[in-house]
Amino acid sequence: MTNATSPRHRAGRPTREQAEARHGELLDTALELFLQNGFQMTTVEMIATRLGMTKRTVYARYPDKAALFLTAVQRAIEHRIVPRKVLESLDRGDLAETLEAIARLRINEVMTPEGLRLQHIINIESHRFPDIFSANYEQSAKPVLEFVADLLDRAVAAGRIAPTDTESAATAFMSMVVGGQVRSIVSGETPTAEEVDRKVHFTVHLLLDGLQPR
Repeated sequence: MTNATSPRHRAGRPTREQAEARHGELLDTALELFLQNGFQMTTVEMIATRLGMTKRTVYARYPDKAALFLTAVQRAIEHRIVPRKVLESLDRGDLAETLEAIARLRINEVMTPEGLRLQHIINIESHRFPDIFSANYEQSAKPVLEFVADLLDRAVAAGRIAPTDTESAATAFMSMVVGGQVRSIVSGETPTAEEVDRKVHFTVHLLLDGLQPR
């Protein structure tokens, strides 16, 4: 006999954790299909069918395909954000070693399947949705640039490098040390760990040599 005082369980009703996991699966699948087919050719019906959902279920969350796309991209960007405490943990007390560690972290992020997928989506669809490029820069790249500029400010104050425009130097660091590697990776030329280490070491020291006090 059922205990009348116990709450009734709704059979089949997902828990909050299950619902969140299913939503994450929707966003991941949507991003994958947008990458495979392009935004224009991907339909909500295709995404729903891949997941065994109905279009009505998707539209209950998102008013249109663009809203779903932008949310999926935003979620991918958030997964690439490096917390400040992680950057601080890379500070070895040696400027060159710290910069090399930061560069490897950023490069390794792009080399993951999720990182590559996001980079490809931004490259392909930023002409249609320019805000995704800005969002990726502001949320993911800019905090790293600011951290590097802070490192360089401290090095200038300590007399280890010459006074310079540290924001521009941080931008040069990201372009020289990270940007070139990322472009090769996105084009399909995946380097080995040894190749990454060698190129990162070379370009970090090339940058710092140019910043030595004269």
